[in-house]
Amino acid sequence: MAKVELKQPVVQAIADDVKDAQAVVLVDYRGLTVAQDTAMRKELREAGVIYKVCKNTMMRRAFEGTEFAGLDEYLEGPSAIAISKDDATAPARILCKFAKDVKALELKAGVVEGSVYDSKALEEVGKIPSREVLLGRLFGSMQSPITNFARVLNQIAEKNGGGVSEEAPVEE
Repeated sequence: MAKVELKQPVVQAIADDVKDAQAVVLVDYRGLTVAQDTAMRKELREAGVIYKVCKNTMMRRAFEGTEFAGLDEYLEGPSAIAISKDDATAPARILCKFAKDVKALELKAGVVEGSVYDSKALEEVGKIPSREVLLGRLFGSMQSPITNFARVLNQIAEKNGGGVSEEAPVEE
């Protein structure tokens, strides 16, 4: 069996992982301890992010003809890839958090919703809260005026004698 035939399933697996991905982030993982790597992988997995160490040549082939081909210039040295199909900011957010504490972890570049970002821009993407947090803030801000309106109505009702209005006597 030729080497190309052996490599094709690996390239195809990477291509399948990045297909329909919201975000792909490349990192240099050299210098991470086993404990640090395990903790990082656990948090990525819990966020639904696929994390793999892959050969650069395999990733380059898998990226051909896709929006991720812009990452080719960053495929030097040991590389790992973090892929999210659901949350566009999750890989950058989690990896940036780890890179602050673990100086050995270096973000190289990424593609988020079709745009290529270098490491500095990925740090900014990493500051964006998760979709769930943003939705919570949105609903909280929508609920606040309704709650305040209900409070005002309640205070008016209490001021008028507990909500029971007194009727004027009817003259006959």
